[in-house]
Amino acid sequence: MVKFNKNNIKLYDTITCGQIFRFKVENNSYIIILEDRIMKIIEDNKYFYVTSSNEDNLKEVVTNYFGLNIDYDNINNILISNDDTLKDMIDNCIGFKIINSPKLETIISYMISANNNVRNIQNSVNLMSKYCGKKIIFEGNEYYLFPTLEELKNLTINDLKSFKLGFRSENIYNFIQKITLNDINNINNMNTKEALDYLMSFKGIGLKIASCILLFGYHKFDVFPIDTWVKKYMYDAYGLKDINKIEEFTRNNYKEYSGLVIQYMFHSKRNKE
Repeated sequence: MVKFNKNNIKLYDTITCGQIFRFKVENNSYIIILEDRIMKIIEDNKYFYVTSSNEDNLKEVVTNYFGLNIDYDNINNILISNDDTLKDMIDNCIGFKIINSPKLETIISYMISANNNVRNIQNSVNLMSKYCGKKIIFEGNEYYLFPTLEELKNLTINDLKSFKLGFRSENIYNFIQKITLNDINNINNMNTKEALDYLMSFKGIGLKIASCILLFGYHKFDVFPIDTWVKKYMYDAYGLKDINKIEEFTRNNYKEYSGLVIQYMFHSKRNKE
């Protein structure tokens, strides 16, 4: 077990905001399925405590996963100094983190997200994991890790269709067959434009999906996936409707932290409504 101070994170907001798809919330505890382990988090007023099916380097895993080593206070101060109209929104989002999700699962999950809803995405990822992922027994319960790339390469298009992927099946199949682990890891070494262009070279990955992949799987904070909640915020706050105008405004004003600000907008607007 490892213990962390809760002062700098709001677990519920961070875990349930739509960044990840495989988690369970029960009272004051959370179960999260990671790349190589199951993680259970219990919180009280001051701390959160983490146990896992794999306790190896658990402190480092949790720190990296939640970005606890990122100086959000400094970033927030920079954002507010550049645009003080953000202050109330940022104050309401203190403790909200961008999760550093497993890369392969993030890519496939967001390919599944095309014209889809959260429940269906969760169902498809769980079906895929149960079909060919590694089974883990943790605290008497059965879980399945997301499949490795090697395991995914053994799937047929019909297998993918059985996971209720519909029209996405062929695109995901082609992606899986073409991609390598080196390709996935090498995205880390690309600048954001190169990474976006590379991801969008695969059918089934448009700008929004590629942006989500880079934000949640690669911690590139200068992308800005725009959804309905962000559009509402930008219209209410700045009178902007056109996506191109929103992108231009975001890029010019928030620069390398555009993706973080967009997530603050999403989180803030969704919670208010």
